[in-house]
Amino acid sequence: MSATSVSFEFFPPKTAEMEQTLWETVCDLASIDPAFVSVTYGAGGSTRERTHATVTRIVKEAGLTVAAHLTCVAATRADIDSVARDYWNAGVRHVVALRGDPPEGEVVYTPHPDGYAYAADLVEGLRQVADFEISVAAYPEVHPEAPGADFDLDNLKRKVYAGANRAITQFFFDNDVFLRFRDRAVAAGIDVPLVPGIMPVGNFKSMTRFAEMCGASVPDHFEAAFAGLDDDPAGRAEVAERLASEQCLDLQSRGVTDFHFYTLNRAELTHAICRNLGIGDVSRERIEG
Repeated sequence: MSATSVSFEFFPPKTAEMEQTLWETVCDLASIDPAFVSVTYGAGGSTRERTHATVTRIVKEAGLTVAAHLTCVAATRADIDSVARDYWNAGVRHVVALRGDPPEGEVVYTPHPDGYAYAADLVEGLRQVADFEISVAAYPEVHPEAPGADFDLDNLKRKVYAGANRAITQFFFDNDVFLRFRDRAVAAGIDVPLVPGIMPVGNFKSMTRFAEMCGASVPDHFEAAFAGLDDDPAGRAEVAERLASEQCLDLQSRGVTDFHFYTLNRAELTHAICRNLGIGDVSRERIEG
């Protein structure tokens, strides 16, 4: 079996306290030596600036390979190309190219008249800016706005044909759903790696709301596993570690070697799951906590 590879997703902090928490998480998870870490990106100037600041700090101070998220939302092609060039000049060589969600207060996504309309267009544009490694999103249970599974798969194919190197999936909890999706993607001629996105469930109620928004199904046994633990954070963490570790170990036994963890800027659960996958810490003396 090939060696297991992991990557981690963070989001840019909004406060000084959140920045400290994130940096402690980065330093903790850096010891696992991830293939890369990614930083999310929202519409609007202030969130873009926070993303850029977070990305550049991780590159300079943690020495990790960073994938910066870019979206099509509320920006012209020229603006996005400029952000991409800034990342390249900062040493970032990997971009996660996404359509993005509608800005706050809007329900329906509307392409910017002078922007990249969809993720496939963004991938194609980034290929003209620089020789980035490009990851895109995939949806084992179909994007909530897609009219059907075939349409959604065709959209993924367009992103790959435009130049994407890999697809990272939305989180899921039923491994058979992911593996069937992977089989359909291969049959459709999609030949890039499909990396499962793993969401350790720290808060069951919050996760179920997020799952509803993303179209991800939640197994019945999850609710039973978290029952009665609302006021027991240690108990919730134990259950979360067990469930996510079982999911990853099952995928690993079925030939999956790459995992992308949605960390929510917390290290403990993700670190514990990686240990259960047999991924140990390595020395990273250049990072100071």
